[in-house]
Amino acid sequence: MTGVGPATADENDVTPQISVSATGSAEVAPDMAVINLTVVREAETAREALDANTAAMSEVLAAMQAEGIAERDLQTSNFNIQPRYVYPEPVDGERPAPRIVGYEVSNSLTVRIRDLERVGAILDTSVTLGVNRGGGIRFTNDDPAEAIAQARSEAMRNAIAKAETLTEAAGIGLGRILSISENSNGPRPMAIERAAVMQSDMGNAAPVPVAAGENSYQVTVNVTFELDQ
Repeated sequence: MTGVGPATADENDVTPQISVSATGSAEVAPDMAVINLTVVREAETAREALDANTAAMSEVLAAMQAEGIAERDLQTSNFNIQPRYVYPEPVDGERPAPRIVGYEVSNSLTVRIRDLERVGAILDTSVTLGVNRGGGIRFTNDDPAEAIAQARSEAMRNAIAKAETLTEAAGIGLGRILSISENSNGPRPMAIERAAVMQSDMGNAAPVPVAAGENSYQVTVNVTFELDQ
């Protein structure tokens, strides 16, 4: 039979404490757009599909550089070659094996645009040059450190205020901080308060409307305080 010894002093010395969570946020206008452009080409052979795709994507890359996009802001994000099949109807209750009738080659390019006024024109140009998939836009910030720091400071102020409110209501004093941890999220697009139509340089082509809005960076802190009794 296993016995249980007397509790040690450390086991009985439990520091009264309170833990709170609080969130802070900072809103900032984006200064960079990230778009994904994909060129898809089909042909009877993989070689033909690849050659057609390569020619189209080479034009897209040259156009992006002509628009002032730096090489560091152009990145191939996906490349894929896959066959296209046909599935014949069953004959005498048996289904023939699928047959390859051609090939599809897709090549995706991620573009970081640091001049937001050029987003609409760049989208127009890419479509004219043969981009036929993608185009998703994500507005972000090149260096969000300041916004995150502001959100972190606000979160900490909110945590201290919450702890003070709780302890004051309970008639207990608030002591030193025992631990702090945090979780950060962002950027989150905010409801659009300003919108601009980015005009295209392409003659009578309709401009692509682009609304940048604001990004919200959020930080949540978990703080444990000692209680003064």
